[in-house]
Amino acid sequence: MRPNKVLWIYIIVLVAGGLVGFLKAKSRVSLIMSAAFAAALSLCAAGIVVQPVADILLAALLVVFAVRLGKTRKMMPAGLMLIITIVALALRHVRF
Repeated sequence: MRPNKVLWIYIIVLVAGGLVGFLKAKSRVSLIMSAAFAAALSLCAAGIVVQPVADILLAALLVVFAVRLGKTRKMMPAGLMLIITIVALALRHVRF
C-alpha cells in the first residue's frame, strides 16, 4: 500500500472521529483539531509539503492520543485512535 493512500485513509478516519466527538459530546475542540490536523496531513498527502512532516504530525497525534488514554483509561476514543495512528505510521514505512 502506498504511503499517500494510507495517509488519505487516516485523514478520513481522523475527520470522522472529530465529527463523532462533536456530535456525541458537543466537543468543538475535537472537531477543530481533527480538521486542522487533517488539513495539514492533506497537504502532505498531496505532495505540497514534504513527506517527513506527515510523520512528525502523526507522531504528535500519537502523543496526544496516548496522553488522553492515560488520563481517561477508556479505550474509546483515544485508545482506538492511538492504535489506528500506530498502524498508519507503520504502514507508511512498510513496503509491500
